[in-house]
Amino acid sequence: MTFALRDGVELENPLSVALEFLRAYSSYTSYDSISGSRASSFDEGDIRVANRGGARISAAELAAILERRAAIECALRHIRPDATLAGATRSIPWIPLMRLFDAFADLRGIGLSKMTKALHRKRPALIPMLDSVVQTYLASVDPAASSSGTFGERATALVRSYKRDLDRNLLVLHDVQRELANRDYVLSEVRILDLLIWSCHA
Repeated sequence: MTFALRDGVELENPLSVALEFLRAYSSYTSYDSISGSRASSFDEGDIRVANRGGARISAAELAAILERRAAIECALRHIRPDATLAGATRSIPWIPLMRLFDAFADLRGIGLSKMTKALHRKRPALIPMLDSVVQTYLASVDPAASSSGTFGERATALVRSYKRDLDRNLLVLHDVQRELANRDYVLSEVRILDLLIWSCHA
């Protein structure tokens, strides 16, 4: 099946594109897995993992984030570890997600990219990594998504916009996910969509 983004870009063989990407960027693999006991905690180890995935969070930024640890962990406790963006819109914990994002508001040097890279592994099926490539794509197809509101509101609006691409490609993403699992790559639909957007637009 063909993978299609809202800007008209199509991929006839998304599995091959995903495999090529994963082989080129080995740090991408096994990033989605997390034990249940750590699902609602957030500490320096999570930021180190995010940095291995390209977050580039400095020591000063790390310290500032950890000052918000109580608020971050409180918000995480209100979001099930298995929460998924691939579910029905009404089933997604939008308000707790916005509160989680707002826990990172006004931190110097921390924008949507670093925040979502730090949080993705905590809820890998729910939180996409809104790096510059993904943000640029979303801005091109949905300019209103991040135009106003609080930090958390803008981040949540982008995730809602991201879900539109997820929903329109869900059958394709499930097929790619299954084939990747057969090759020992265990990734969420959100993660697969991320790498396909990257492959199309980076």
